[in-house]
Amino acid sequence: MTATGLEVFDKTVQTTNIWLNEIMDDHGDDRHVAWHILGAVLKALRDRLPADLSAHLGAELPILVRGLYYDQYQPSQQPRVTRTLDDFLEQVQEGLKDTRPVNSTEATRTVFRVIAHHVDLGQSAKVREALPKDVQALWLETVGT
Repeated sequence: MTATGLEVFDKTVQTTNIWLNEIMDDHGDDRHVAWHILGAVLKALRDRLPADLSAHLGAELPILVRGLYYDQYQPSQQPRVTRTLDDFLEQVQEGLKDTRPVNSTEATRTVFRVIAHHVDLGQSAKVREALPKDVQALWLETVGT
């Protein structure tokens, strides 16, 4: 018998834990912090994508992560225009304010690496290409690591 009684829930819990474990490998053994890192970066990313591309990325995420991704989403106000990497990292840092101090640049690199590892290559490439060049640079640093 499954832990929750529904295989789909067990699978998303297991997959989400894999994602969180990969984040914890870089940021310490604190699942709560890893969850906040994942959410902060995904929301900053989501807010800079056109609604259709954002939805396609959301469809690739584990169900639990998808809920985090869409929390407080306002598609009619997207994409947010980000001119600099600093703007992007500032939003990530804002999402991390309720946790212990975390470097927003390192958090972003980590989540980009997790996305590149688990999301369809074609879809992750479209998301990466939709970002400003300086934000893309953080994503490209994760390739091959």
